[in-house]
Amino acid sequence: MSLNLRACIVAAVALLAGNQAMAASDRLTIISFGGATKAAQDQAYFKPFEQSGAGKVVAGDYNGELSKVKAMVSVGQISWDIVEVESPELLRGCEEGLFERLDPALLGSGDNYIANTVSECGVASYVWSMVLAYNAAKLDTPPASWADFWDVSRFPGKRGLRKGAKYTLEAALLADGVARDDLYKVLSTPAGVARAFAKLDQLKPYIQWWEAGAQPPQWLAANDVVMSAAYNGRIAVAQKEGTNLGIVWNGGLYDPDHWAIVRGSPNKALAERFIVFASQAENQKTFSMNIPYGPVNKQTVAHLPEAIQTQLPTAPANMDKGLLVDSTFWVDHGEELEERFNAWAAR
Repeated sequence: MSLNLRACIVAAVALLAGNQAMAASDRLTIISFGGATKAAQDQAYFKPFEQSGAGKVVAGDYNGELSKVKAMVSVGQISWDIVEVESPELLRGCEEGLFERLDPALLGSGDNYIANTVSECGVASYVWSMVLAYNAAKLDTPPASWADFWDVSRFPGKRGLRKGAKYTLEAALLADGVARDDLYKVLSTPAGVARAFAKLDQLKPYIQWWEAGAQPPQWLAANDVVMSAAYNGRIAVAQKEGTNLGIVWNGGLYDPDHWAIVRGSPNKALAERFIVFASQAENQKTFSMNIPYGPVNKQTVAHLPEAIQTQLPTAPANMDKGLLVDSTFWVDHGEELEERFNAWAAR
C-alpha cells in the first residue's frame, strides 16, 4: 500500500470518527416513564431544549428497570444518556456505580430546591404522589382514607393496586391504623411485615393489579374498579378529559423522580446542560401546567395558577396529609420484600 493511499485512509477514518463524535455531542437520548408524564416533559423540556439550539433530544421510555442500565455500563456500550429513576433506584444505582457524579454547583444555590431533591448522582425532576383515586359516579359517599379502601362492605367493588410491594405495603399498614410517623418503624420488623400481608389477605379477592400508570384512570372510568391506588398526575389528566374521578390526599405516598446520567455517557456535558435547563423555574412551570406533579424549584409554585397549585403533591395542605416514601428503607429491604410479595401474589 502506498504512503499516499495509507494517508488517505487514515484521514478518512479520522474524519468519520470526528463526524461521529460531533453527531454524538449534539444528540441526547433521554429515557423516562412514558405516558402523560413524557408528553408533559416533551412540552416543558425536550422541545424547548432543542429549540434553544443546544442539541437534539431522542426521547424513549421504560419501566424503571436498572438491569438495562447495568448491562450498558458493564459492557461499555452506552446508548442512553439520561434516565428518569425513582428514589430507591437512584440510591442503588449510585452505590453500584451506574450513574455519573454531578457537581451540585451547576444548579446554583441548593436553597432554591426542595429538600432531598439534589444529590451526588441525580437531580429531582418532579414530586409525584401515589394517591387513593375513586370513581365519584359509582360512590354516593367518597372514601376518606386507606381504611375506606379496605372497607368492602361500605364500598363494594373491585380495587386497583400497583403490582409490587412498594406503596402497597405502606397502604396496607395505613389502612390497619398504623400512624404515618411510625409506618417505616413498624414495616422494619418481621411482625410489621406480617401485619401488612395479613391486611392484604383481607382484600386479595377484590384486587385488580396494575403495572402501568395509565391503567388506574382507564379502569376507574370504565367502572372496572371503584377505587385504585394511582399516580396523582394520571388522575388529574383524566379529570381534565372530563372523567368524574376524585383524589383522596389523606395517606398519599409522595416521592421525587430524578434525572440521572448513565455512567460512561459520551454526552455528559450536554446531559448536565439539559438537567440545568430542566431545573429552571420557568420550564418546571410549563411541566406542572401540563401535568400536576410538584416542581422541585421553589420559585416555580408562586407563578402557577391557584387551581394548579392545589393539585400538586407539594401543596402544603396535601403534603401535610401525606407521607414521604423512605427510599433508604426500600434500598435496604426492597429485594426481599418484593420477592415475598411476588410469592404471596402468585398464591
